[in-house]
Amino acid sequence: MNFNYEKNRIYVNDENGKMIVEATFPLYKDGVVVIDHTYVDPSLRGKGVASDLMKAVCQYVEKQGLKIIATCPYAVPWFKRHKEYAYLIDDLAQAEVTPECQI
Repeated sequence: MNFNYEKNRIYVNDENGKMIVEATFPLYKDGVVVIDHTYVDPSLRGKGVASDLMKAVCQYVEKQGLKIIATCPYAVPWFKRHKEYAYLIDDLAQAEVTPECQI
């Protein structure tokens, strides 16, 4: 899948221009973004697309020298399952924003 990259957003449009995959991660504070939204079109679910999207977000954020907090209902458990990306989480900011979503 070929992801399109914008500042604080990664997405895919289908051949008709309809957005079918998206993650948004606006700046929370200096040096930290918050993954607040992920979307995968129902026709693509169950195929690993959302996980590939999260990996793309992690790689992009790391290249920018940023850290992450997660509030998206998909992103929080994804980080819990993918401990290899835990080093990108800003634990203090995560606790400030959503202590119930500690990763």
